[in-house]
Formats: sequence, structure tokens, C-alpha cells
Amino acid sequence: MAEPSDKPKIIVDSDWKAEAQREKEELDRKAREAPGPGELPPPSLLEIVQMIVMQASVSLGGYQDPSGHNMPPNLPMAKHFIDLLDLFHQKSAAGLDPQEKQIIEATLHELRMAFVEHVTGGGEPPAAAGGPGQA
Repeated sequence: MAEPSDKPKIIVDSDWKAEAQREKEELDRKAREAPGPGELPPPSLLEIVQMIVMQASVSLGGYQDPSGHNMPPNLPMAKHFIDLLDLFHQKSAAGLDPQEKQIIEATLHELRMAFVEHVTGGGEPPAAAGGPGQA
């Protein structure tokens, strides 16, 4: 039979306890910040961009109405929303992080190219510019 001194010892020091407490607090914080079912995430600049892109894409004829028919393009309205996104980009440029800036610039480019396609007669609905959820 083994002697009591041969048993492994569990040493719990204050560093381990402090680390465990920090991890628990971090998990609690993340759980409080994450939106639950039916809750909305915090607002973001890219959400504003997505709203403008949606309107521009609809105006370019990139969606179907409830009966399943393709909606006709409204080029003056599409131009208005593209110009609105450009204005948003210009006015917010100083406060954008590099990823936000790149996303807005790429999106503007795609929308402008789709607009030019419609104006010049190649009017396919803008698949890439409309983002997810497009019909």
C-alpha cells in the first residue's frame, strides 16, 4: 500500500485562481454582449451601407416582386442611391477603418459597373452588388 506522501498533490495558487476568474468574467461579458433570439446586433456603418446597397440593387432591377416577376429598373433612382453611398463614403472617410473603407469602395465600384451595364444596354440584374438574399 502506498504511503500518504506518495499521493499526488494538487497545488492551487493565486495565479491559477485569478486566471480562472478572468476567463469566467470574459465569458460572462461575451454572453451579455451577444444578441439573443429576437434581439438586434449593435448598429454599424456597414449596416447603413447594406441598406443603401439594397435600395440601389432594387432600383437596378435586381429583385422580384411578390408575384415572382422581375422588377423593372429605375435608373434615376439607382443613380440617386449610388450617389448617396458615394456621399456617405466621402463624409465618413476620416472615421473608417481600412476594412470598412475597402468594402465601401468595392461596393461602389460594383454598383457603378452594374449601372453602366444597364445604361449601355447590357442590363443584367446586379448579382454581386446586391449581396446576400437576392432573387
